Amino acid sequence: MLRQEKDVKVFGLNSNPELTEEVVKLLGIESGKSSVKRFADGEINMNVEESIRGCDTYLVQSIGGAGLGNDYLMELLIMIDALKRASAKTINVVLPYYGYARQDRKTGPRQPITAKLIANMLERSGATRVLTVDLHANQIEGFFNIPVDQVSGIPVLAEYFEKKQLEDIVIVAPDNSSALRARKLGSLLDAPIALIDRRSYDTGEPSTINVIGDVVGKTAIIIDDMIDTAKNVTFTSQILEEHGAKEVYATFTHPVLSGTATQEIAQSNIKEIVVTNTLPLPKSGDIDKITVLSIAPLLAEAIRIVQEKLSISKIRK
Repeated sequence: MLRQEKDVKVFGLNSNPELTEEVVKLLGIESGKSSVKRFADGEINMNVEESIRGCDTYLVQSIGGAGLGNDYLMELLIMIDALKRASAKTINVVLPYYGYARQDRKTGPRQPITAKLIANMLERSGATRVLTVDLHANQIEGFFNIPVDQVSGIPVLAEYFEKKQLEDIVIVAPDNSSALRARKLGSLLDAPIALIDRRSYDTGEPSTINVIGDVVGKTAIIIDDMIDTAKNVTFTSQILEEHGAKEVYATFTHPVLSGTATQEIAQSNIKEIVVTNTLPLPKSGDIDKITVLSIAPLLAEAIRIVQEKLSISKIRK
């Protein structure tokens, strides 16, 4: 709960309304009043319905999910502009999920660095700080010239698995870029890690796959920052089973779940997939195997720390 709630406004837009309500309830304040409408041609029309002059404002909005990521981005940019023109003291953008983060570098000629473009757009529109959860790549923090606070959802996921009291755990990184996350979860659960060494991302060629580490007879927990089409994680689970894993779980901070992802999960050998509510789950599809944990306490604590000018390192990263 905030010690001083005066002159603090938390606004939620359309990507995470339930998460925003959880956050403001934990902070002991009411959510800011605003409306999002559309003109007949689909253009977004936004209005801040209370005075925010001289206030510290927080905008909770994910960029991505359910095919509406571009709409959510425009909502966010328009709202930032509205707050700036209404003389807000600070505009703190809370991004549970930072979309376009996978395009964080050039992997070939004539390619964009879209994660940097998004950073430029947020900064130029008037954001004064960004608070986000589990970036796809840590170097994205350096794309901004304003403060960026990144917190980790991995301790939330670790606490859940700790309570399950699974035996003979091994934490599995499905590719090289996930090794740091696997090491972090492994440290929290006091478990060894294994790595899937993929020389090719063509799932039709299993000869390009090597499993580094002991998974025989183990309970494997696959970890990555996001799950999108679910093809990577279901393929990884098959490889682990072929290499002797007893059972397979998977965990992700961001449930993007595009296309037929829920169907892929339902038909896989994965026992359970654990995610957080940085993005809402699809309204259709088989989600029986998916467990959702709330990061509202993490975000509420981060907002309180920023507002009270304390160190964000007080939150375990």
